[in-house]
Amino acid sequence: MKEKHIILRNFLAATRDVFLGPFTPGGGAASFESLEANSLAVDVEEMDRSKLSSVARNSDVVAVAPAIPMKLIEPVPMEALNVDAQTETVNQGIAWGIKAVKADTSQFTGKDITVAILDTGINMNHPAFSGVSIEQKDFTGEGDGDKNGHGTHCAGTVFGRDVDGTRIGVARGVTRVLIGKVLGEKGGGSSEMIVSAIQWAVDKGAHIISMSLGIDFPGLVEQLRANGLPTNIAASRALEGYRATVQLFTSLASFVQARGQGAGQPCIIVAAAGNESLRNVDPTFEVAVSPPAVSEGIISVAALGQGPQGLTVAPFSNTFAQISAPGVTILSANKDGGLKTLSGTSMATPCIAGVAALWAEKLKSAGMFNSKLLTNRLIASGTNNGLQSGLDPFDIGAGLVQAPQS
Repeated sequence: MKEKHIILRNFLAATRDVFLGPFTPGGGAASFESLEANSLAVDVEEMDRSKLSSVARNSDVVAVAPAIPMKLIEPVPMEALNVDAQTETVNQGIAWGIKAVKADTSQFTGKDITVAILDTGINMNHPAFSGVSIEQKDFTGEGDGDKNGHGTHCAGTVFGRDVDGTRIGVARGVTRVLIGKVLGEKGGGSSEMIVSAIQWAVDKGAHIISMSLGIDFPGLVEQLRANGLPTNIAASRALEGYRATVQLFTSLASFVQARGQGAGQPCIIVAAAGNESLRNVDPTFEVAVSPPAVSEGIISVAALGQGPQGLTVAPFSNTFAQISAPGVTILSANKDGGLKTLSGTSMATPCIAGVAALWAEKLKSAGMFNSKLLTNRLIASGTNNGLQSGLDPFDIGAGLVQAPQS
């Protein structure tokens, strides 16, 4: 049976011997490093499983994984959170999450930093995005725009301008944005779309890529069963696909990071940890970070909410994330106009992306901008100040992310 597979190729491996000699591309001063910056290619091929091993042995192949279903990390309904109706969402005209990460007191705005959001698209006519240069690319076949609303809400948190006197955006100085529509109206997509969108975003100059999505494992099992596989075989194949996809995103992230070292193009990827935990049912009902956030090289994000003794881990937030941000009752742009509140690690992730833009501006202005340093500064900014005491470090990672102040 033929299946669609994603193949990451490193053309550098196949042409290394040519360019390490006295010849340089174009006859000028091009170097091995400059070739490396454009060496990654994404191919999608239909092939029999019997051919996988031979393809994987090719010298230019970095990773191979089946194209599998991906889905939106759905916001958590308010009634499932046991949130006090009086919980503060705005303080002095500023959304509570903005204050929590100290973006409101930072001297940085995200100026000259390009952010990519891979989600359900965007309503670019919303007043929150006035004056922003937005480039859209649809990977779903549904067309530009946002029929779901999730992408518009996430975008508002990253760079949204004030709406009716209320600040919702972390990095209001960001003026260039890439919107990759990788999820449709009902929140469905595929790993093929997302990998292609990451490559597109990097090629377009993204410094920060924000993703609030994950593997649809049950959907993958059902897809395989629909293709005629018995349940146990379908589950086994799905596990194979799960593992291969984690490795695929790890390889992709490593290329993105390598491209950002030295004089290259710095870029980091942040992704939502997932909303599958059920701490409000039982404190031990925790689920680990889901792909692609679990892949090495991608910054995984947990969600925090307000509590009587300080900020606390959201009951739904998956554990073992690297860093945390506000993710409960987050006020941002509504696709139909105005503002609305949503909750989830999906809401915490664009907050991290916005803070990353502030750190990127700081490093860029100091001539120190590279992917590794940006990642280190972002995670090192995490603090337990303002958090409820006794929280499990595995649940909050480095703590609450903080914006640079000076």
